[in-house]
Amino acid sequence: MHLRVSFRQIFPSLLTYVLLITGAIFCDYILHLINLVWVGRYFGIVGSTLIITSFLYSMKKRKMISWGSPKFLLQSHELMGWIGALLILVHGGIHFNAIIPWAAMMFMLIVVGSGLTGKFLLQNTKEKLKSREIELRKKSFPEEEIQQELLSHSLLIETMQKWRRIHMPLSMIFFALASLHIIFTLLLWRWN
Repeated sequence: MHLRVSFRQIFPSLLTYVLLITGAIFCDYILHLINLVWVGRYFGIVGSTLIITSFLYSMKKRKMISWGSPKFLLQSHELMGWIGALLILVHGGIHFNAIIPWAAMMFMLIVVGSGLTGKFLLQNTKEKLKSREIELRKKSFPEEEIQQELLSHSLLIETMQKWRRIHMPLSMIFFALASLHIIFTLLLWRWN
């Protein structure tokens, strides 16, 4: 099974990524226009909360929680991650104040891109397996042989494991940089 990619297949992921960046620029522009730039400071808190909450999906996958539908939690992970990233991008804006926040923001963008890549890989592999299953059923193969053939042709597990080997460390780097930023912010915050 080969992983052939067409523009039609990657367009949704590409569009989602472009909308994230242009949406953040637009929101930041509006905040500047109506003189509410200070609101962006709090978007970081809301965005971080959404991203942290989105990890319920990862907890479900690792059997750390028993409740919740995996499909619903995955969809929530994607939506909360996207909205959280948007809010954090608006929070960071184009203001270069320190290296750690900017590094965290850059890694966040890389993690979002990696997540969209994983979503694409999963959908692409599922489509290929479904096509192969239909082909085998048309040829009237017995059910047991169909399942065996699909299992032997399945790249899903291998592909997703390779993707996770990249996505998880990137997520951990983002988490570490974001944590440092939050800690330094709390230490240096003007509490008066």
